[in-house]
Amino acid sequence: MKKALVILSLATAAFLFNSCSKDNGGNNNPPLDCATVTNKAWTADVNPIIQATCNQVDCHNVASVNGPGPLTNYAQVFSARATIRTNVASGNMPRNTTLTTAQKNAILCWIDSGAPNN
Repeated sequence: MKKALVILSLATAAFLFNSCSKDNGGNNNPPLDCATVTNKAWTADVNPIIQATCNQVDCHNVASVNGPGPLTNYAQVFSARATIRTNVASGNMPRNTTLTTAQKNAILCWIDSGAPNN
């Protein structure tokens, strides 16, 4: 009986630990409709977010070896777009702050629209 209780407690703890994330796993977020997102241009919308939240010391600045490396210009961000999308959508990035819904949607929809240099 005591062994079963320990196993049940460990299973419950593992479940709770794995279900935690910054954005609640996205389970409470409706599907993203990029047709309704108007702020998804590289120059005006996405690049300022990347530079303010990603291109930081100890993150993805010029000398970075973290994840996809530096995210200081369009070519680098474009090359890393799949990794960026996965980590922004999951809430894993950025690590030191949380993006607003509008910022997150801008990045995701920009990538989903082919990540144009506009």
